[in-house]
Amino acid sequence: MSIISDPLLNAPILNDDVRSRIMSDPSALLEDKDIMGALVAANEKNMGDNIVDLRGIAMDRLEARLEHLEDTHRNVIAAAYENLAGTNQINRAILRMMEANQFEPFLQDLRGEVSDILRVDAVHLVLESAQPDADPVLLCLSDVLSVAEPGFVSDYIDNGRAVPSRQVTLRQVRTSDTAIFGEKADYIRSEACMQLNLGEGRLPGMLIFGAKDPNQFTPQQGTDLLTFFLGVFERVMRRWLSL
Repeated sequence: MSIISDPLLNAPILNDDVRSRIMSDPSALLEDKDIMGALVAANEKNMGDNIVDLRGIAMDRLEARLEHLEDTHRNVIAAAYENLAGTNQINRAILRMMEANQFEPFLQDLRGEVSDILRVDAVHLVLESAQPDADPVLLCLSDVLSVAEPGFVSDYIDNGRAVPSRQVTLRQVRTSDTAIFGEKADYIRSEACMQLNLGEGRLPGMLIFGAKDPNQFTPQQGTDLLTFFLGVFERVMRRWLSL
C-alpha cells in the first residue's frame, strides 16, 4: 500500500535561508517585538471572535506597563543629566564671581561672564538704602546696580500682595517698566527674583535674573541650585559691604 503525499501541503512556508537562521538562533525571534506582536495577533485571529485570550490581555497590559516604565526611566535619566548640567553652570558662575578683587569689576563680571555662564539675558542688583541718592558713583553702574528706598524689594517680589516671603521667586513677566532691566524690559519674559540678606543692621537687597524665554523661569521649577548660588552671593556681598 503506497502513501500519496500532497506536495503543496508539505511545501515549506519559509525559504531555507530564513528557516535556518531562525533555527540557529530562535531567541532572536523572541526578542523581536514587532515579530512577536504579529505572531500573537495571528494566533488570536485563528482562535476566532468567541474566545477571550486572557493571557494575551495580560501580556498587553504588561507590555503597556513596561513601556511606561521605560519612559519613566528615560525621563529620570534626562532629569539627572539636566540637574548635573545646572550644577556645573552654578559652580562655574560662582568661581568666576569670586575671582574679582574689587567691587566694580565684580559687578561688571556679574553682568558679563557670570550672566553668560548662567545663560540669562539680564542681571540686576538692587540695594535698599534710606538715602538712595547718596552715592553718585553708582550712577556709572546703573545698568547692573540700583539703589532703592526701603520696602522696594518686598513690594517688587510680592507685587504688593500679603503673601509669605520666599528667598527665590520664579515667574513669567511681561512689562515695559524700565526700573529693573532698563531698555531690555521690553523683551524680558521670565525672571528669577532672589531676596538678599546682607547681614544684621543692613536693609535687604535683591538679585534678579531676566530671560527672553518665558519658560526659563517658571513657578513649577525647583529652586535648589539658585538658593545655593544666592547663599554664596550673599556672603560675597557682605564682604564687599564691610570694606
